[in-house]
Amino acid sequence: MQNNNIRPLDGITVVSLEHAIAAPFCTRQLADLGARVIKVERPHVGDFARGYDQRVNGLASHFVWTNRSKESLTLDVKHAEAQPVLHALLEKADILVQNLAPGAASRLGLSFEDLHEKYPQLIVCNISGYGEGGSYAKKKAYDLLIQSEGGFLSVTGGSGEDEMAKAGCSIADIAAGMYAYSGILAALQLRQKTNKGSKLDISMLESLVEWMGYPLYYAYQQQTPPARAGAAHATIYPYGPFAVGTEGTVMLGLQNEREWRAFCVEVLQQPHLLEQERFSSNFQRSENRQALKHIILDCFAQHSVAEVVQRLELAGIANAQVNDMQQVWQHPQLKERNAWRTVHTSAGDIPALLPPARNNEFEPRMDPVPDLGQHNNSLLAELGFTAEQITALTQNEVI
Repeated sequence: MQNNNIRPLDGITVVSLEHAIAAPFCTRQLADLGARVIKVERPHVGDFARGYDQRVNGLASHFVWTNRSKESLTLDVKHAEAQPVLHALLEKADILVQNLAPGAASRLGLSFEDLHEKYPQLIVCNISGYGEGGSYAKKKAYDLLIQSEGGFLSVTGGSGEDEMAKAGCSIADIAAGMYAYSGILAALQLRQKTNKGSKLDISMLESLVEWMGYPLYYAYQQQTPPARAGAAHATIYPYGPFAVGTEGTVMLGLQNEREWRAFCVEVLQQPHLLEQERFSSNFQRSENRQALKHIILDCFAQHSVAEVVQRLELAGIANAQVNDMQQVWQHPQLKERNAWRTVHTSAGDIPALLPPARNNEFEPRMDPVPDLGQHNNSLLAELGFTAEQITALTQNEVI
């Protein structure tokens, strides 16, 4: 039962100097939990992710994904007259999130050290490519560049030397956004115990390298790293896509010897494979994957996708359909679990996925995606600025 839809972060205010993906993804998730997120954007231009594309009724796909439930305030933070506005915001804020260019927040007087004495309970979350300190601290960083620096490209793509492939979504940004989000939740818990704010230093590089833990340890002490294996698993086999006749592809995965036995007996219907030394353990199956792949494809070629899937299901072998984006939009499981909600934008209503961490006590906040500067007047009036002052700020291009 819902408890009058009281959300965990109701009453928490976040001020965010954010752009692109990492920080906006973090703060959108805070908004999902009820936080008030005030997004500070550059006048006339705004978050540059607003201009990435026009695929969502004329709005940008990245932007509508990461910016619902926020208030947009345009503010030229470099303008001298912006300081009173910034500090009026911070006086009422619990959290400051920023992913400006390296060093920019400090130059604006917004480092944790500058702010902590004046706002001792303020949590400051800094998101950057390489983190504070070190020779890379001032180096520019974008998602693909971090995928490269973090070793992701070295293990992703086809088997040829020049067949590296980036992830199809911004995984370095997403990783950093997730660690910023969870780090802020931890900082709020810490503040309850100490009554003090704290500083979070989130590095895109470290966030992605944490996710690279398996290939890193696999290559421990100069051992050979996992080879690029396309959509297949680099070290577990069979685990990946397999063509079925001429009509499609089935994704399947085996994790243990019990499943290997069931696969040979019930799916391939070739129990004699269990007696072959070259396939007697995962390590050996992976080493001899080309021979095993031919056996699997020869079997699957004689059947339809439905027949192969039926055999896999009866044998208890994990399998999946290789879906494109349109099929994901129509995925039956998402529909059956009522996973979609409606979010308003200036270009019309759009579907939005319910946040994955469902809680039976509350419905996540899923409010409109803001237009650039949509909340200028209401926010500034709330902060105590008069209509004349707001007009002057507008005329002086502060907002």
